[in-house]
Amino acid sequence: MTVTGPATDVSTIPATVARLRAAFDSGRTTPLEWRRAQLHRLRTLVTEHERELLDALAADVGKPPIEAYAADLGFVTGDVDLALKHLDRWTRPRRVRTPMTSQPAKSSIVREPLGVVLVIAPWNYPIQLQLAPMVAAIAAGNAVVAKPSEVSPRCSALLGRLIPEYLDPEAIAVVEGGVTETTALLDERFDHIFYTGNGRVARVVMAAAARNLTPVTLELGGKSPTIVARDAKIELAARRIAWGKFLNAGQTCIAPDYVLVDRAVEEPLLDALASTVRKFYGADPRHSPDYARIVNDTHFRRLEKLLHDGRTVVGGETYEAARYIAPTILADVSPDAPVMDEEIFGPILPVIAVDGVGEAISFVRERDKPLALYVFTESDEIADLAVAETSSGGVCVNATLLHIANTELPFGGVGESGMGAYHGESGFETFSHHKSVMRRSTRLDPPVMYPPYRRWKERVLRRVL
Repeated sequence: MTVTGPATDVSTIPATVARLRAAFDSGRTTPLEWRRAQLHRLRTLVTEHERELLDALAADVGKPPIEAYAADLGFVTGDVDLALKHLDRWTRPRRVRTPMTSQPAKSSIVREPLGVVLVIAPWNYPIQLQLAPMVAAIAAGNAVVAKPSEVSPRCSALLGRLIPEYLDPEAIAVVEGGVTETTALLDERFDHIFYTGNGRVARVVMAAAARNLTPVTLELGGKSPTIVARDAKIELAARRIAWGKFLNAGQTCIAPDYVLVDRAVEEPLLDALASTVRKFYGADPRHSPDYARIVNDTHFRRLEKLLHDGRTVVGGETYEAARYIAPTILADVSPDAPVMDEEIFGPILPVIAVDGVGEAISFVRERDKPLALYVFTESDEIADLAVAETSSGGVCVNATLLHIANTELPFGGVGESGMGAYHGESGFETFSHHKSVMRRSTRLDPPVMYPPYRRWKERVLRRVL
C-alpha cells in the first residue's frame, strides 16, 4: 500500500532502537516516579490536544466527535487513570507459599519490565490502539517504540509530533511509515512486540519475532458472530446489535460480523434492525453527522463487492467519492457467500436464519475462533450453553462491544483471532516478566535433602513431597 503520510528515515531506525535500549539498560524507565510522570504526560497530551486529535480522526476515518472521544480519547485517559491508581499494587512483590522441602524460606513473584517493546497500531482506532497498549507498557517500566498506521496519516503525523514533545524521547520514540519502515523495525531486536491488525500481517510479525525469540501479543479479529435466541427481546437486541455493528461504520475488530437468528423470530428481527438503522441515522444516512466513512478507496471497493450477497433489507447505497457505504442489512445469505468468507470490517450485516441455538452453536464451532461472541436471550441456560460450548476471545450476553470497556476484563483473542491479552492489570502483566524469587534462611540447614541418602531421609521426603 502506498504511504500517504509521513515516513521515518529507515537509516535512523537502528540508532533509535539502540538509544532506547541504552536508556532502558541504564535503569531510566524502572523507577515508579518515571512511570507516573510519563503516564501523567500522556494524559496531558490527550487532553491538551483533544481538538486536534478529534479533527485527525475525522479526517482519517470520518469519525463523529462523540464516537471519537468515547472510543479513542476517553478510552486512553481512562486507562491512564486506572494505571496511576493501581501502579503501587501492581508493582508490589506478591508473596506465595513455600513448600516444606525448601524451608526455612520465603517466596515471592516480582514483576519486572521486559525491556524495549514495539507497539504496532492499526488505522481503525488509531489513537486508542496506539496509546492504550503504551499505557500498559510504560506502567510496567518499558521503553517503547510506537508505530502508528500509515493508513490513518493525519493521526500518525499528529502522534509523531506530540509523543516526542510530551514523553521522554530517550525512552519513547515514534517510527512512521508503511511496509518498508515496519520491515526495518522488525529487523531490530525487541523484548516484546504488540501488534493489532489482521492475520496476514500477524504471521509476518510473528515470523520476524521468532528470529530473536521475541514474545508477541497479537490482537486480530475474525468474524464475530451474534446469536439471537427465540426468547430474546427483539427490539432491544436490534438496537444493541445495530449500535455495535455500525459504530465507526463497522470498522471495529469486535463488531458483530453476522447474525444467527432463530427462524421463528427472523422477520421481526429484520424489521427491527431496519427500523433501528432509520432511527439512528435517518432516511438517508449519508447526511447523518453521526455516521463514519470507510477509511480508503481500497477498503471501499472491497466492501462494495460484498453488497450483492443475499437480499438487501435496508441500505446498500454507496458513494465512492465520499467513501460512503450505507448501513446495510442482508437477509437470505448463503453460508458459502463471499460476505461470509472473510471478516467484513465494514457496515454490512448478514443475517442467517437457523433452527435454534443448537444449530447456531454448531455453526460457530465449525469456523475459526472469533474475537468476540454475542448472545441475546432471556434464558440463563441458553447463555451458559453458548459460553460453555463455544470458544472466543470474549463474550457479551445481551450486549455488544461493552466487554472491551471493562478494564477488569482481559481483552484478547484465541486461535485465529489472536494471542495474549491486555487492558488494566492484564496489560501490565503482558509487558512484565514474572520473576520467581526465593530467599532462604542461613540459620538452619536441614540435612534431609543432602547425601548420603538414608532410609529415614526417604521416609521424611515421602511424607512432605
